[in-house]
Amino acid sequence: MELVALPGGGAEDVVLPDAQAAQEFEQELVDQYALAMAAAGLSDDHISGTRSVVIEFARSLTTPLWEATCQDADRFMAEQRRRGWTVSTRAGKAGALAGFYEFLIARHSGTIRRATGVTVGQPIDEFNRQSGHSLGKVRVPPSDAEVEDLFTGWRDSVGQARKYLPAARDYFAASLWRRLGLRINETVMLDIRDWRPDLGGFGKLHVRFGKGSGGRGPKPRLVPAINGADQLIDWWLAEVRHQYGGDFADPDAPMLPSERFDTDLDRCGRVGANALRRTLTIQTRRWLPAWSGQLTPHVLRHYCASSLYEAGMDLKALQELLGHQWLSTTSSYIHVRDEHVELAWKSANMRVAARFGITEKEG
Repeated sequence: MELVALPGGGAEDVVLPDAQAAQEFEQELVDQYALAMAAAGLSDDHISGTRSVVIEFARSLTTPLWEATCQDADRFMAEQRRRGWTVSTRAGKAGALAGFYEFLIARHSGTIRRATGVTVGQPIDEFNRQSGHSLGKVRVPPSDAEVEDLFTGWRDSVGQARKYLPAARDYFAASLWRRLGLRINETVMLDIRDWRPDLGGFGKLHVRFGKGSGGRGPKPRLVPAINGADQLIDWWLAEVRHQYGGDFADPDAPMLPSERFDTDLDRCGRVGANALRRTLTIQTRRWLPAWSGQLTPHVLRHYCASSLYEAGMDLKALQELLGHQWLSTTSSYIHVRDEHVELAWKSANMRVAARFGITEKEG
């Protein structure tokens, strides 16, 4: 695009002599935002998705992007809902637009005002910005007794399964969600080399494909095999995984293989997340019918966080275990029994009393 400098203006000043020039300037602003996101290290998929949302919004307007109002955003978000997009998808689109307009206001508001006479505003506000899908939906997990019933029944049924290997694999994967709070995609992407029994007192899993924030790509972390996970992993690798084939000796082979062999890589394929979800649904219906249709891998992740917190693990350690960027996210995963707060309050008061030598009677 060829920009024309305004008389006496700076290098960033432009004139828009016709509709074509305005359209090209609009495209240039979108491209500049994409460059800024790339400079921030955001993934190509995130950049492409954000750019698509901005262009979709632009096509819904009868004016250039810099003239968009809150009412324009209202209509756009309402249309997204009419089309049947999920709450999380609508929240993502609202967030993408909000980020784009923050960029325009911070970097190009002066240029746009001098070229068009328009002061750019933020069309996404607290009234039309769709909240995330988890807001108001607390994922309270099953109780310890319910989870124990589920996994006891599931474990005992593995030996009688028509296909032992996938049955054992799916039980192993769900047990990692229960004991370590791994995300399902983190579990699927584990390779044999990712088990490091030489690290720490329990051994550690190298989670190479942890969820990064804001589209910044995978965020790896080392997860200690606490909560009985070390014995679980030893069982899987020593007694089951080698039965899938000779690729067991290949450190790059998937820890959770599919039944299909990848001839190109000369090793087992990788199990899909949907297969693991489907088995959890079936086993929940069988062994914990009260939770049928409600228990998901992510709910088991919440269960892991809650049970470890109740067992005495502090929030900071949980944050590292779960791979959260913000402590506030971790705290939202904690769901404890009703009397936990009261017990914590009583314990804190007892510590204060002991510190100052106050007896319970004196208090």
